[in-house]
Amino acid sequence: MTESTGDTPAQGASGGGSARAKTAPPPQVWPTLRARDARGLIRFLVDAFGFEETAVYGEGDTVAHAELAWPEGGGIMLGSVREDPDGTWAKRPPGSFGAYVVTADPDALHARAKAAGAEITAELFETDYGSRDFAARDIEGNHWYFGTYPGEPR
Repeated sequence: MTESTGDTPAQGASGGGSARAKTAPPPQVWPTLRARDARGLIRFLVDAFGFEETAVYGEGDTVAHAELAWPEGGGIMLGSVREDPDGTWAKRPPGSFGAYVVTADPDALHARAKAAGAEITAELFETDYGSRDFAARDIEGNHWYFGTYPGEPR
């Protein structure tokens, strides 16, 4: 995480956003997905799972580009379904995304997701490799797995 620059992130902005931070975050993986109701999906991911809305660009119901940060590092990008001249996104329709998200407190996140009405597809469980996980589906049908497994040491 970088130190705050005092810039205010775009919160549901239409057609624009705030000034860019003085420094970009360190290189990361940012999975991307498309949604039929991108603004609804953004609200769900913020409310149910705790993502933080950092940028939303678009007009009306259409989201051209949005970034949601994961408080523990990384994030996702998403946008509305729209014309796809080269067919890249047509091969990955809304609801076909899946991700594993590392969290230090899966129990609290599970309770938050349940309270927000997320469809829990696998209740909290212990894996044979020492992780505590659960799985949920968002309002677009995407599959989210949350747990303590941070990956193997490099």
